[in-house]
Amino acid sequence: MNFIYLGSLLVSLAGLVALDRKHKLAFAKNPKAATIAIAIPYLIFVIWDAAGIALGIFFKGQSQFLTGIMIAPEFPIEELFFLALLCYTTLIASTWFARTKK
Repeated sequence: MNFIYLGSLLVSLAGLVALDRKHKLAFAKNPKAATIAIAIPYLIFVIWDAAGIALGIFFKGQSQFLTGIMIAPEFPIEELFFLALLCYTTLIASTWFARTKK
């Protein structure tokens, strides 16, 4: 049960990659721009999480679905993949909507 959440995140990321490739939305269309568009908010969110942890605002909840692998105190590895999913989903959705609006 420890890897269910991480596995779900990885399956979801794989689905986004499939959508991206099929419809040429982000990395399939312009890898450099997509990397920048993902990396900047990703780093901001990681810094945001680190600051929240340092201030005692954010903490790791207890769940049987987490692997228990920690990047730092109160920072589970799943958070890195969640943030990647969040940023990639936003990029895919905004690109899709911009394309269908034309």
